[in-house]
Amino acid sequence: MSEIVLNKEDETPVVEDVVEDVEEDNFCVGIDLGTTFSCISIWNDETKSVDVLTNSFGQRTMPSYVGFQSGGRVVGMGAKQQAAMNAKNTVYDVKRIIGREYHDPVVQAEMKRFPYTVMNRNGSPMVEVEWMGEKRRLSPQEVSAMVLTELKRSAEEKLGKTVKNAVITVPAYFNDQQRQATKDAGRIAGLNVKRIINEPTAAALAYGLHSKTDKPNVVIFDLGGGTFDVSVLSMEGGVFSVKATGGDTH
Repeated sequence: MSEIVLNKEDETPVVEDVVEDVEEDNFCVGIDLGTTFSCISIWNDETKSVDVLTNSFGQRTMPSYVGFQSGGRVVGMGAKQQAAMNAKNTVYDVKRIIGREYHDPVVQAEMKRFPYTVMNRNGSPMVEVEWMGEKRRLSPQEVSAMVLTELKRSAEEKLGKTVKNAVITVPAYFNDQQRQATKDAGRIAGLNVKRIINEPTAAALAYGLHSKTDKPNVVIFDLGGGTFDVSVLSMEGGVFSVKATGGDTH
């Protein structure tokens, strides 16, 4: 459960995550849908720890790239490897514009950095690529869903069973529209998104900070492949409150 509150002084989003048990009807995975790299993990009951699953390349992280070609599409490392030869049809960093309006200053600034084309459709940004001999326009949610689908596929191959449920992490500063867009991407990928959780909260949970009372305040440094986020968390009564966020999106 998340609640977004605006800090009156600087209108910085203050997001709270309530740590509680989730009723599970079956197996659930955790997904870090990152700007540059993504990964998928499971809880190992035997070792009482989280296992980050490896893909077909034997790597625990997968580039958040989708390459569109005349014969189909390629996702992950394969897409990144062919990016230089197929720049206009290789989509990456789409997380930077997901859930935003086309005329958002962030979208307008990011468009100048992308080698691929971003179009306006009813006020929403759409990625234009040539795919299987046709011009296609895809929403950021659809592109993100392709990344999630590849993660889902590799996890099912590794685990030998169907993956239906997932928890997906997002930056603490994501607003409601960006969170919903991420959830929509999961739905398009065939996943039942149990929860959208803040990335710094996920880090705090991983280190068991929710069970400690001697250090209620913590700073999370999230140095990613394309962004650097810093968050100040406060833990009290089972609730993680994101007091402030900062960093460099590039």
